Amino acid sequence: MYVVIMGGGRGGLNLASFLIADGHDVTLIESDDNLCSNVAVELDALIICGNGTDTKTLQEANVQDADVFVAATGNDETNLLSCILVKDFNVPKVIARVSDPSHGEAFKKVGIDSVISPEITAASYLEKLIIRPKIADLVVLGRGDAELLDFTLDNKNAIGKRIGDLSPTDNFIIVAVYENGNIKIPRPDMVLNEGDKVSILVKTKFAKDVMKRFTKL
Repeated sequence: MYVVIMGGGRGGLNLASFLIADGHDVTLIESDDNLCSNVAVELDALIICGNGTDTKTLQEANVQDADVFVAATGNDETNLLSCILVKDFNVPKVIARVSDPSHGEAFKKVGIDSVISPEITAASYLEKLIIRPKIADLVVLGRGDAELLDFTLDNKNAIGKRIGDLSPTDNFIIVAVYENGNIKIPRPDMVLNEGDKVSILVKTKFAKDVMKRFTKL
């Protein structure tokens, strides 16, 4: 996959690093000369010092060949303009970072595929950890309508039950069980024991119900 990223700040740099480590081709566009120099040292990628709101710069990055374009600067206006220009190159997927959540609707109106607000994502993650103290960890999936919850089983109503009697349902599925640190793929006849760590994929609006079913709240 070929990905063009505009913005060499922490977010753009980390994203580029992850993609490169996974074997993808990356070009990064950055307008600040100092950032360009720093990024060039850290990344095994094509670094273009230029403005991502300039058509010539986008052409230099071969954005017309990109599978994905990501506008990751901290300036919403810059991100919006670059995304509008990139749409003319028929890039299959365009993703934009939005610093001010109130600007998200403007991005969607011009046809941006995905709008990401790191501030809202981080706040939502922290809120879930606070209001669900039994959760050891969680991953928000899809467009925020599903979650992968990790927690320790301690509800007597679930202890001693077969997984097949509890899962799957229309709202959740037990996807992993850990015994003494070792992962086990759930089988219908597997019995849940007190203290087992479980991972459950659940629709977000049913997460609280799942926590009540498997833990002491």
